[in-house]
Amino acid sequence: MSNKTKKIKVSFNSPVILAFTIICFVAMILKIVTFDKTNDLIFSVYSSSLADPFTYIRFIGHVFGHGSWSHLMGNIMLILVVGPLLEEKYGSKNMIMIIFATAIVTGLVHFMFFPRYQLLGASGVVFALILLSSFTSMKEGSIPMTFILVVCIYIGQQIYEGIFVNDNVANFTHIVGGFVGAVLGFIMNKGNKLKK
Repeated sequence: MSNKTKKIKVSFNSPVILAFTIICFVAMILKIVTFDKTNDLIFSVYSSSLADPFTYIRFIGHVFGHGSWSHLMGNIMLILVVGPLLEEKYGSKNMIMIIFATAIVTGLVHFMFFPRYQLLGASGVVFALILLSSFTSMKEGSIPMTFILVVCIYIGQQIYEGIFVNDNVANFTHIVGGFVGAVLGFIMNKGNKLKK
């Protein structure tokens, strides 16, 4: 009788989500070390000159920056729960595209409509992934009931909090991020699935 023991290996099952997480942690450490200067320079969107090249970097970089450890942990925990399943289903290239599209769209919307406020954090990406996840069981010619419930509950909560709760949260960005995830989920599951 052989006494073989199986070795347990750590697998890097979701390279894009893991890389995103690492970049967010590095951005937080840079924020602390530079006393918020990197958040102002790279990791947030706010009113700035279109002649400044950093303005365009911030349209993407804002999803990596966070205001506090609790802000970072809240977003990263959700991304680590939902993200790997989506990356397995849609592929790493599509996850990069989803994160990139969410960053650009939420950054531009915030820059145009809320220039007096600073936007940073991955919550737009979180909500894009949440809405995208509700499409994972979509079949041709049908809309999943889970998607309808998520949209109703999610949009309702964001509208309520945007109107009645003064908590420094960019609720409109959450809605825009969710919209990006919903649109991309619909496109990818409609038979026009992007290549993995």
